[in-house]
Amino acid sequence: MSEPRGTDPAEPPESEGGTQRLPVVDPSETGEGPDQSDRSEPTEAEGQPAAPDEEGGRESRFWSARRVPAGIVALLLLGLAGLFLYDVASVRADRPAMSWRRELAQQLAERPLDDVWVLVGAGVAAALGLWLLVLAATPGLRDVLPMRRAHADVHAGLHRDAAASALRDRAMEVSGVQSADVRMRRTKAKVRAASHFRELDDVRTELDAVLTDAVRGLGLSRPPAVSVRVRRPGRKG
Repeated sequence: MSEPRGTDPAEPPESEGGTQRLPVVDPSETGEGPDQSDRSEPTEAEGQPAAPDEEGGRESRFWSARRVPAGIVALLLLGLAGLFLYDVASVRADRPAMSWRRELAQQLAERPLDDVWVLVGAGVAAALGLWLLVLAATPGLRDVLPMRRAHADVHAGLHRDAAASALRDRAMEVSGVQSADVRMRRTKAKVRAASHFRELDDVRTELDAVLTDAVRGLGLSRPPAVSVRVRRPGRKG
C-alpha cells in the first residue's frame, strides 16, 4: 500500500485521463512574442552595412595611366641620351665631335644669359617641366565621372557620353520635345531642346524637373547642375 503523495502548489493538477497538463507560458513575459518592445533593427554598430547616403560623399576621380605622355617623354629622353652617348664615345675614340654639339657648346659659351634664343630655350624647358609636373599631380580621366560608393571596396565611374545619353533619353520623353542635345561636363550639364508645340516655359519647367531627377538617379558623387534652354525648331528650307 503506497502512501499518498503530497500536493505541490507549483505543480499543475493532473487531468482525469492520467496525463500531466503542461504549463502555459505567456510570450510577453519571455520577450519572444510579436509585441516585444525592445526589438530594434540591426544597426551599423552591430556589423550590418549601413544604407548608402542619398547625397553621397566626395569621391576622388580616377587616375590615368598617362601612357602617351610618359611614352613620348621616355622616347625623347632615350634618343637624346643615346645621341650624346654616341658622340662622347666617338670623341673618346679619337674622332671629331659632331658639328651640332661643337656649335651648341660654342653658342652656350658665347651667348649671354639675356639672349633671345637662350630665353626661348629656357622657356620651352620650363614649360615642358611644368607640363610634366601637372600630369604627375592631376588624376586625369576627365571623361569618367565618379559615382557614389555603395560598398567600401567598389569604386565605380560613369562615362560622360553614357550620362549624356541617359539624360537625352529622359528629355525626349517630355511632351513637346522634338529634339535634344546634351553636353555633359564635370560640374554642369547643358541641355538644348527644341519644342514644336506647347508653351516654351511649360516645356522648360518640366524638362528642368525631369532632368534634375534623372541626374539624381545617375548616382554620381558630384551631381552636375542642369542648365536647360528650349527653343522652337528652325524652319526647313
